Amino acid sequence: MRRRLLAVLMVLMGAAALLLCIPLADASARGRTEHLLLQRRSEAVRFADLADRMRTAADRAELSAEISRYAHLYGAGVVVVDTAGATVARAGTGPAAEAATGAAADSDARRRALTGRSTDRLPTLLPWSPRTVVLAEPVGRDERVSGAVLMAVPTDAARRDVAARWSLIAAGALTAFAAAALVAAGIARWLMRPVRDLDRAVERLTAGSLQARAVSDTGPPELRHLRRHFNAMAEAMADSIGRQRDFVADASHQLRNPLATLVLQLENVEPYLAPGPGLAEHGRALDEAERLEELLDGLLALARVESGTAEPTVQDVARAVRDRVTAWAPVYRAAGVHLTASCPAGDLSARALPDAAGRILDALLDNAVKFVPRGGRVEVRATHGADGSAVVRVTDDGPGVPEEQLPLLLRRFARAPEHQNVPGSGLGLAIADEIARISGGRLDVSGHVPHGLVVELRIPAP
Repeated sequence: MRRRLLAVLMVLMGAAALLLCIPLADASARGRTEHLLLQRRSEAVRFADLADRMRTAADRAELSAEISRYAHLYGAGVVVVDTAGATVARAGTGPAAEAATGAAADSDARRRALTGRSTDRLPTLLPWSPRTVVLAEPVGRDERVSGAVLMAVPTDAARRDVAARWSLIAAGALTAFAAAALVAAGIARWLMRPVRDLDRAVERLTAGSLQARAVSDTGPPELRHLRRHFNAMAEAMADSIGRQRDFVADASHQLRNPLATLVLQLENVEPYLAPGPGLAEHGRALDEAERLEELLDGLLALARVESGTAEPTVQDVARAVRDRVTAWAPVYRAAGVHLTASCPAGDLSARALPDAAGRILDALLDNAVKFVPRGGRVEVRATHGADGSAVVRVTDDGPGVPEEQLPLLLRRFARAPEHQNVPGSGLGLAIADEIARISGGRLDVSGHVPHGLVVELRIPAP
């Protein structure tokens, strides 16, 4: 957004600079053209006056001498013609003289001069304009016009002046644009700093860091007001979520002691029960008490994970995979399930909560050994992701679940109807997903062809 804002400001400033520079450059060129016309027209008037007073050969010689000195001094071409267009006097050589005698012979300036009208304007001189311009002055006045003075005036000096002035205007415009760009960059930074700070705070809140706050106190008053309201909202949300988590954790912890006492009492009562329906009911009650104890342990673990007090650290995912597969190997052998693992030869590091990879793998392997039948296979593969992240994929060939139930597996207490009798609280995958999310990664579940599940853990690189 900062770049877009800066681009808009730069476009507006560039347009303003052009709108100011173009009229200024045009006015400068017109002024230099008028200055050239006034300078040379005064000379043309003087030559026309000499031609009008020409009566004798001495007058003709004086006129020729004057225009020759002028032509030599300024490099111009001067031609004096009568009403029939015949040349009376001529001075100058080169392109200027040719312009005066050739192109000017049929020019509008000559026709206007022979009708008694002087050249009152010239084409605006630009750096790429012609090297000469022609102006004419009538000899005589009104009905006594007896000829015209045609002057081919070089424009080199005027064009250089125009180019120099345009260069100064362009340099001034570029300097002003650069200064305005620096000011615009500062304004954009001032405007966007609190927005970026709010964005980072929202990102941290989304990732589960309830302590994230917007700290920037710069920018317009509206954004500072928004920052205060955002921090108040984040504080209220963190307080509400904290109370909920504390309640879950406290309730789970407080219920464990009486529940442990209840289980102990049930176990102590068992030797005194005679075989029969009462003993069977006692066994079912003891199983339900132990299941409730496992559920409370899961809730307590989930509350600890959601508290997010630990900071992410760099850890070796490949080593965690090898350690957890080795630890679970006896359990899988006892269940008759074949467990294999493959890891890259090099380093496979990731940044996550302490021992996040090991804790998540424990939940995934515990879930797999419950549902994969005897003789099945479970494969754990650790690889590098395309974005540099660490990817751990657990694949089994168990019965799997219908595709429409896959999104439910990561929810709390989620259990398929056909698996209600399988031991567990339904919190294992939910806890693993929460650990992955707080670590900045994710946990995905998909079906395996022809049957089974694929659970993929992706943790960001350091």
